Amino acid sequence: MDMIGIMREVDLRPVDLNLLKLLDALLRERSVTQAGQRLGLSQPAASRALGRLRRLLADRLVVRTPQGLEPTPRASALAEPVARLLEGARAIVAPVEFDPATARGKIVIGSVDYMTLLLMPALVARLSRLAPGLDLEIPAMVGDHVGLIARDAADLALGIYEDLPAGFFRRLLYDEDLVCVVRRGHPVVEAGLTLERFLALSHVTVVVTGRGEAPVDVALARLGLTRRVAMRLPHFLVAPMLVAEGDMILSLPRRLAHRITDLAPLAVLELPLEIGPLPMSMIWHERRQDDPAHAWLRRQVVEVVREADRSAGNQGSPRRTQAGGGSG
Repeated sequence: MDMIGIMREVDLRPVDLNLLKLLDALLRERSVTQAGQRLGLSQPAASRALGRLRRLLADRLVVRTPQGLEPTPRASALAEPVARLLEGARAIVAPVEFDPATARGKIVIGSVDYMTLLLMPALVARLSRLAPGLDLEIPAMVGDHVGLIARDAADLALGIYEDLPAGFFRRLLYDEDLVCVVRRGHPVVEAGLTLERFLALSHVTVVVTGRGEAPVDVALARLGLTRRVAMRLPHFLVAPMLVAEGDMILSLPRRLAHRITDLAPLAVLELPLEIGPLPMSMIWHERRQDDPAHAWLRRQVVEVVREADRSAGNQGSPRRTQAGGGSG
């Protein structure tokens, strides 16, 4: 005879997960006493719980035979789904663990090109050693990457972030300052870079997000001064190469300036202008805050910065705050 089951809405409020744990133990032990002991229940408490379970499921569940307790057909049919349900419940409440050595997948980090140059080689080395199954992607620059984080299209982003939307976390990685670079042999190298000479030169400036003024222009405006910006471009790593071929001057983050002198014939000069520190930060969305894999990734980025500080003799003190970049 074919039987057709009709699903109907069931009120789950009377369902006690402990009763299903008893059913699972009872079907395994075939003894009310031993099932109770397995769950830390006395024999009377286990018997009362079995009574509640029988009323809930409208079935005797187990019956006595000369060979001991035997499950009813209903109980036998429930054995596997109840075991699966309990295992699923354990997985839900168990602490989530992350093992980088066995992890597989892709990490997406939004970053301006110069932070990619400074930090990513060391981060890639750490991933290769600690998490060889993880791949790293740096997406094309889109604004300040806040939108990527908000859409969950990137795991985290690196740069200068001031006003973040609600739901974002930010951790300061280090404070940066600006210096100037000119080609080696530029007359200003020997003469010395004064504010007057600085203003007399033609400038290259890097504009990444297309929003706001460069820190140098903000500082000059406070003094009632302006400079001639002869060229604007969105690439930190291209601008120094252009400066190395002419007589223009470029203001750059100090770490990048000293790194780029290994790649191009440039001289580094102190900026003749008072500018406050530029906070280089890591940001992420609160939806990832408690993810063990994401927390591990954030620690790796912080460690990469600390190692860079130690190797450069700069002892940074990263800190985190909760709460968007360009050069001079």
